[in-house]
Amino acid sequence: MSLTELSFVRWLRERRQSRKLILLVVIIALLLDNMLLTVVVPIIPSYLYTMTEESNLLQELQNRSMDSSSFTTIFSYYDNRTMITANVTEYSPHESSIMVPTQPPAPSRTPPSNDCPKDDSALLNENVKVGLLFASKATVQLLTNPFIGPLTNRIGYRIPMFAGFCIMFLSTIMFAFSGTYTLLFIARSMQGIGSSCSSVASMGLLASVYTDDQERGNAMAFALGGLAMGVLVGPPFGSILYEFVGKTAPFVVLAVLILFDGALQLFILQPSRVQPESQTGTSIFTLLKDPYIMIAAGSICFANMAIAMLEPALPIWMMETMCSPKWQLGVAFLPASISYLIGTNIFGPLALRIGR
Repeated sequence: MSLTELSFVRWLRERRQSRKLILLVVIIALLLDNMLLTVVVPIIPSYLYTMTEESNLLQELQNRSMDSSSFTTIFSYYDNRTMITANVTEYSPHESSIMVPTQPPAPSRTPPSNDCPKDDSALLNENVKVGLLFASKATVQLLTNPFIGPLTNRIGYRIPMFAGFCIMFLSTIMFAFSGTYTLLFIARSMQGIGSSCSSVASMGLLASVYTDDQERGNAMAFALGGLAMGVLVGPPFGSILYEFVGKTAPFVVLAVLILFDGALQLFILQPSRVQPESQTGTSIFTLLKDPYIMIAAGSICFANMAIAMLEPALPIWMMETMCSPKWQLGVAFLPASISYLIGTNIFGPLALRIGR
């Protein structure tokens, strides 16, 4: 091996052990995780409502065709038209049916505009479906987190973090091409597993790399800044692309970004090696007895409850009462996201000065 190759290998090894690069990987992982979390907020309510309306119209057309039992349809390959055949009850030696070119029967009602679906019971019924869909991610993550913590203690943080990337990529692809509520529900639930792997492993990785308390606080603030950036970008990114390009576009772009994050993890973290932690992890029952942990968990719970209540309800309310176009459904979340981004960069250093 030449001197140039040796120096390159040494440089590569140093870069892989760089704390700043590890912090960059964590920031990108949290950013993309929360982009996927929030990009669906303006898309799903409008998309489910559109699917419901199309299904109702199709069912109505089928019912009208079934009512006309004395008619059958024939497709003409000559002029690419559908012809309705009227069956004749009396026998005729020359003809047994009369063929009349026609257009498909018009629906009895026109579908309401997706931007202004007022006084529509189908829209009100979307509240429960959208709420359950959004809650599936948090429910699965709540059930998965207690298992990911001990797992990272046994095999290290790098493999679970890479597993989270793989699951998030599959979830994003499912969101892009799913056309039914069941598949969307499965995609959202899968995201909960991937988010659990990414968030638990990334925060643990930062804590193991940044051992100094002040450096750890700053690193956590930067990491949460990436999280806040994902929350900030996700809703308007999803709503604008959904309005002008389509449902698939924001998820395809997001899938490409997630692939980039996976390549960074392969290069920097080398997730193929098992690296158990030197310290034995504390049992979950011991942690649940700690009042400080319960206070922190309760604070996080109630702080996120307000925005979690708005996510399924606000877009539907805007569609019903304000006739908002699709791109506005995501932009409405910008003020909360901007304040969260500012707060994460202020309260991290401030906590070190005045106490947490």
